[in-house]
Amino acid sequence: MTQKRYLIIGGVAGGMSAATRLRRLDENAHITVLERGGHVSFANCGLPYYLGGVIEQRDSLLLQTPASLGSRFNLDVRVRTEAVSIDRDAKTVRVRDLATGEETDEAYDALVLSPGATPVRPPLPGGERMLTLRDIDDVDAAMAELTVAPNSALVIGAGFIGLEMVENLVHRGLAVTLVELGDQVLPPLDPEMAGPVADRLRAAGVDVRLGTQVTELGPDTAVLSDGSVVPAEFVLASIGVRPDTSLATAAGLALGERGGIRVDDQLRTSDPDIYAIGDAVEKTDAISGEQRLVALAGLANRHGRLVADAITGKTIRVRDALGTAVVGVMGLTIAATGWNEKLLRRTGRDIRVFHTHPASHTGYYPGAESMALKLVVDASTDEILGAQGIGGDGVDKRIDVIATAMAGGITASELADLELAYAPQYSSAKDPVNMLGYVALNAAEGLTPSIQWHELEAELDAGATLVDVRTRGEYADGAIPGSINIPLDEIRSRQDELPEGRLVVHCKVGQRGHTAVRLLAQLGREAVNLDGGYLTWSAGTEARSAVPALVA
Repeated sequence: MTQKRYLIIGGVAGGMSAATRLRRLDENAHITVLERGGHVSFANCGLPYYLGGVIEQRDSLLLQTPASLGSRFNLDVRVRTEAVSIDRDAKTVRVRDLATGEETDEAYDALVLSPGATPVRPPLPGGERMLTLRDIDDVDAAMAELTVAPNSALVIGAGFIGLEMVENLVHRGLAVTLVELGDQVLPPLDPEMAGPVADRLRAAGVDVRLGTQVTELGPDTAVLSDGSVVPAEFVLASIGVRPDTSLATAAGLALGERGGIRVDDQLRTSDPDIYAIGDAVEKTDAISGEQRLVALAGLANRHGRLVADAITGKTIRVRDALGTAVVGVMGLTIAATGWNEKLLRRTGRDIRVFHTHPASHTGYYPGAESMALKLVVDASTDEILGAQGIGGDGVDKRIDVIATAMAGGITASELADLELAYAPQYSSAKDPVNMLGYVALNAAEGLTPSIQWHELEAELDAGATLVDVRTRGEYADGAIPGSINIPLDEIRSRQDELPEGRLVVHCKVGQRGHTAVRLLAQLGREAVNLDGGYLTWSAGTEARSAVPALVA
């Protein structure tokens, strides 16, 4: 049997998944993995938690070594080894040993590119002391600075990794400033969902600066674009990554519109003998069908397995990417999948939006934690386009169920019929996902028209009356300006007090508002529900007021 030569450039999630799967499928092949860094298999998602001391041992991050991979899988794994260039005609790769500088040529029958992405480093005076966090070398450099016990830290960028770093630096006892150029933390979320996250950070003592940027780094301070100076002995940038396409570009491989390596449905590049996976590759978006960059470890792992199947002759199916992600911040769990409302409205998509505020499990069983869920749906087809959740226990479970429903083509209304596990300590008889389905079904059937928190002002300007159907005590504790209070249980007897014209009703979370809309409709009144009630309106208006430039 002719021995195949498989060459993989880049390890970690994508490259190592490809290498080990190839071995399971072809015991006879010669499989070589080239890794420019010093470690080929490590838990990069655990890096912030090692810096924060949550993960105490550095060795816990190291999953496999070249020796262990050689022993178990008979892989030729070379660290501190750089792929310099690809000769596509000769089907060879020029390889440089970074320790000795020696260069050799490695032949391949199939080549897999898994180079990953490189952190974005904003050019600014003093920026040379700015750290990033992508690999073990980065975490070692960061830990070396943290061991000298600084008192202050600056994190640039409020995305998922940035917030993980903020939490862990607070855990170490540092005074942390978070600077974000955008008008909210966690850009994948909508403002009313992201606002409570910023509140939680501030409550933990984090100095959150939105709508600003760092213009200069001094020895132990940073100058911001608003002219203020903040303490910054330790500085970490987390403002995004760019696909590492240098090797592919030099080899003449085609790139996509987003700047990543272009692949077909079998993960082949424009050269049929060269495949590509991971953060450097463009993926097909599940909502738009367009190409996008999605830097997630789960996708890299799955595509690593799939590319091995494709190389060995199997026909594969690469699912479109939803971008499902989760992060924990100061006791909050935040998760999202698909597109958010602001992006869909920007593209002109006709959508319906639903907010709910359920508990993680039945309220009578001790330990129930509140959450906020958001579902975004195509108004004409009922297709689920995205979901977001924040809260305590159970948020990740609900977003995972919705992401699975999206992958299976289940509509928003059909969420009501999902048979989900129930016991008092885990859920409610009507799971929060089922409840989203009921709300979506009511809207699809025209039973309960609703408006969003950011549409209320326009409704009132157009002459609608806002009716708060909560109790008098709830109303006294805080109310939307301009509203009148008629508790739900009194609407029948006090309907004559309602002004003529369109009514917008609301309660705390939307459930009593739904009942009020149904009652008023049958009393001959035109009424709509304020989706998500007072809680969603409060979160949205608070987020908007935090940065004046914020637009819904």
